Amino acid sequence: MKHIFKNVLTAAILCFSLNSCKDLDTVPYVGEVSELVYKDPANYKLILAKMYAGLAASGLKNGDNDVDLKGYDGGSQSYMRAYWYLQEFTTDELVCRWNDPGVPDLHAMNWTASNSFTAAFYSRILFQVAVSNEFLRETTDAKLSSRGVTNSQDIKNYRAEARFLRALAYAHAIDLYGNVPLITENEQVGATLPKQATRAELFAYVESELLALDSELPAPKTNEYGRADKAVAWMTLAKLYLNAEVYIGQKKYTEAAATAKKVIDAGYTLASNYKTNFLADNNTSKEIIFSINFDGNETQTYGVTTLAINGSIGGAMNPADYGTEQKWAGFRTTKQLVNLFDDKADKRALFYTNGQQIEIDEFSTFENGYAVTKFSNLTSAGVKGKNAQFADTDFPLYRLADAYLTYAEAVTRGGSGDNTLALNLVNQLRTRAGAGNLSNLTLNDLLNERGRELFWEGHRRTDLIRFGKFTSSYNWAWKGGVKEGKDVEAFRTLFPLASGDIIANPTLKQNTGY
Repeated sequence: MKHIFKNVLTAAILCFSLNSCKDLDTVPYVGEVSELVYKDPANYKLILAKMYAGLAASGLKNGDNDVDLKGYDGGSQSYMRAYWYLQEFTTDELVCRWNDPGVPDLHAMNWTASNSFTAAFYSRILFQVAVSNEFLRETTDAKLSSRGVTNSQDIKNYRAEARFLRALAYAHAIDLYGNVPLITENEQVGATLPKQATRAELFAYVESELLALDSELPAPKTNEYGRADKAVAWMTLAKLYLNAEVYIGQKKYTEAAATAKKVIDAGYTLASNYKTNFLADNNTSKEIIFSINFDGNETQTYGVTTLAINGSIGGAMNPADYGTEQKWAGFRTTKQLVNLFDDKADKRALFYTNGQQIEIDEFSTFENGYAVTKFSNLTSAGVKGKNAQFADTDFPLYRLADAYLTYAEAVTRGGSGDNTLALNLVNQLRTRAGAGNLSNLTLNDLLNERGRELFWEGHRRTDLIRFGKFTSSYNWAWKGGVKEGKDVEAFRTLFPLASGDIIANPTLKQNTGY
């Protein structure tokens, strides 16, 4: 059911915001937080829910109030919103007319170490790691025994999920920042300055964690909706392997293909209608492997799906057509993405063109550039979501379509696998979209197909880097700050470590170029 875990998540946020659950308000709060919370095993699922909530919301209260990270705007610091900004604003898939400090620099590709969005996501990653580590410290056999708590299978599952969420955060750190501090539950908080790990060390750590979790997480499709299982870990590992040549200079395409095949064989099926993966009832899709859950009433956040829906409505568009009353008039796309849809029958070309021009002569005019209508707060039956301001639509972090494309690319790049199957998987996606079949696969075909299938889902920056087209060899409108686009410095494939962290921890070495 869609909202079971969402309701637990809401309770967790309430528990944390009150600094107590059940009878815990009768015990002093200062200096005793862990003992107060962890003495009652009924709280453990609430704490796990808070870890998942960290992917969706910025803080402890609805409307992104009482934020986790002080010093950053509550509306824009949530994990997936910050991630989406960095993965999309820096590419051909999205331009934004807002002039919030730091936003124009992302598309112009001239950000610095003081950019609020690169810093916010860096801090989010470390926050997710810290919360996961604390849960793991407080649920060891010794800790449970000292409290008289039985180490149940549920608690073991919660620990596995906490390890996965930490691995996911570090996988994103590898991709976006390269070399960051590696901190586990074995380090004592505040004892020493966190030690920076190399990209290769982080890769080895995340790989080992995901492999170990194969025997600890629930089987595919057996956990509650929105929670991690084996297939979610496999998908994370497959993407780690697919990008290994970028991350550590080693080709791991055979491993990527084999791991993606495990996901493909896990029982997921393509939704018959592509669009249903991005609607207010997309929890019913049999294609989504892992989602970041949102509910217009229960998780009221300006996070990624509310942002993607409301932010892309402007000009002559009617907000009611997308299940909202909001019209933020921010986002459009470039002609380079539009032109990927060379097959005019392709139903994935979800653009609003009435009153819009394809050329972006200036950022400040919403009508410059086509609007994107991929995400909506309407259900598949055309019913509006629960709330006209906040979306019910979940964000599909992993879909089966991505597993298909991962397998196909890994095999095309030389990994062991079935070339006929690879082509067939890609053509299944094209058939669903109403586009004609391909007769063979090239790497350029696969990059373009990923653009058509996965645009606005937080993959594009990583894809362009892997294909050698992020900083040079391919330009799009306003890349580098000029209308026709231009090449930028090669060091832009990594974002800077947050300048505040560099100041606080002088043992850290900033990434090249910043």
